[in-house]
Amino acid sequence: MKKKILHIIREENFLSLAGNLVIAIFGLATFAVIARSFSLEEFGEWVLFLSAGSFIEMLRFGITSTGVVRFLSGVDKDSRDQLVGSNALIGFVSTTGIAILVFIINIIFNDTLQHSSYKLFFQWYPILAFINLPWNNALVVLQADRKYSNILLLKSINSVTLFMVVLINAGFLSMSITQLVWCLLIINGLTSVISVIAGWDGLKKIRFANRQSNKTLLHFGKYTAFTLVGTNLLRSADIIIISMSPMGSAAVALYSIPLKLTELQQIPLRSFTATAFPKMSKASLQGKTNEVKNYFYSYTGAITYLFVLVSLLTFLFADLFIEILAGKQYFAADPITGASVITIVRIFSLYGLLLPLDRMTGIGLDSINKPQVNALKVLYMVIANIIGDIIAIFIFNSLVLVAVSSILFTIVGIYVGMRFLDKELHLEFKQIFTSGITFYKEQFHKFFYSRQSKMISTTND
Repeated sequence: MKKKILHIIREENFLSLAGNLVIAIFGLATFAVIARSFSLEEFGEWVLFLSAGSFIEMLRFGITSTGVVRFLSGVDKDSRDQLVGSNALIGFVSTTGIAILVFIINIIFNDTLQHSSYKLFFQWYPILAFINLPWNNALVVLQADRKYSNILLLKSINSVTLFMVVLINAGFLSMSITQLVWCLLIINGLTSVISVIAGWDGLKKIRFANRQSNKTLLHFGKYTAFTLVGTNLLRSADIIIISMSPMGSAAVALYSIPLKLTELQQIPLRSFTATAFPKMSKASLQGKTNEVKNYFYSYTGAITYLFVLVSLLTFLFADLFIEILAGKQYFAADPITGASVITIVRIFSLYGLLLPLDRMTGIGLDSINKPQVNALKVLYMVIANIIGDIIAIFIFNSLVLVAVSSILFTIVGIYVGMRFLDKELHLEFKQIFTSGITFYKEQFHKFFYSRQSKMISTTND
């Protein structure tokens, strides 16, 4: 039994899931404490700081991250050093360019930005961009190497430390929202120092970067960067558009509650896709099309069945989750928009049922070296989302309809993704569900057979 437990703990899917559980659980806990520690307006500013920062992060790391994971699968040492070096070099150059641009905008429009909800972002993001560069680079390389225990370590240090800071602040201190940003900078700096000391960030490999390795990542990355930015925009467009409406930062804070709860649904999704992508990419590079299809069927089916349970729990216990996360004060309908946070959470639980198929079609397209098609898929989704948000907010003044638009643009993404992926792999839709059942049958059989064998062995002894 001890060996069985150790085997499970060391298994890739478990470590990946553990890493995402750590960041999600402590992220939700941190979110909950901050929501209770600051005013609605200050909390809204914090949400916008993180949302805008995440959007830019996707642009910075989207240029190379997916390409690094794909091309590092099975390469020799020299090629590996070149790709890791190019990843570090391109990341530094893009970070410098973006930081300078944000700094210049802040200088030119300083008076306007100081009185806006985005003042924290324009003041502090250029510094944060450089501070968190090493440890974000490390996460990409570690995922490509499938070293999920190291990823778990970095995420734990970052997430747990921030949670402890906001908890201490809630109990004993009274920091301003700006001082909280300072703490975030220090914590990210600590995580980056650990990454550099451990040699996971790849900065020492910059000298191996060459024109060919740069070109390889940039050619692939021009599509994946848009895909990742677009994917982030699908999550943050709602917040950005709401912030620019007359509803203001208070509505941003209100909508961020159910939006944060959707992360509960996405914990297993991020974990499974993080392990599926390197496997599918390696099979694709080796020309094993049937193996790519089998991975697609198995992972998509397994996650879809899992999401039925997760979405059901979110739907049934929406009020409980909201109370735990932000308090009972969020139960009532917002007096300005008339939105019920409980209703929005339940709409997002239905949206969660669609996420596995949508995400896995994107993973499938990237793994078979069709990033341009995945980018096109995301473009259609972004257009549908923005149109839906504008109609919901500026015509109907409804946050509930903003959530409904999430379901609609995801359906668009599934249709486009499946259509293009089917042309390459010749998929059978029903195989997704039969393979999902087979996956759980095999897992049950392995566990039951292992226990049965252990009992027989013990009896014979």
